Amino acid sequence: MNRLDPRVRLVWVARSLLGAGVLGVGAAVVARVFDAPLWAAAGIATAVVLLAVVHAVLRYRVWRYELREDALYLERGVLTQVRTVVPFVRIQHVDSSRSPVERLVGLGSTVVYTAGSRGADVTIPGLTPRGADQLRERLKQLAIAADSEDAV
Repeated sequence: MNRLDPRVRLVWVARSLLGAGVLGVGAAVVARVFDAPLWAAAGIATAVVLLAVVHAVLRYRVWRYELREDALYLERGVLTQVRTVVPFVRIQHVDSSRSPVERLVGLGSTVVYTAGSRGADVTIPGLTPRGADQLRERLKQLAIAADSEDAV
């Protein structure tokens, strides 16, 4: 099984810091409206940041993916463990993406869109830009080969 680049933890923590900042500002506004101490709002934001760092570390430890003979296999999840199998024959298209935070730390993601229901896509984060592009191309080739094998 393949692991993600360790820098993905920075991406996950940065996203959580943004959320904690928004939560902190909201808590500060509520504290002002109800004449509560501002340290309570700071405490809430600090707790969220600490939980986010712990979650990022644990999330990294369990995130794995593998290209097997017939499908893409994923394992992830901290509280709820999720195992996903994406048969190559179900792949519709594959994208590489790089969010601003991912670009900042030199990472990218590969997004696999599948046939079936709306929103049936899988994202593999924490890849180097070259790794994301190579995975995209490899999945594309495997999907084309699986589609031609499945043809009548």
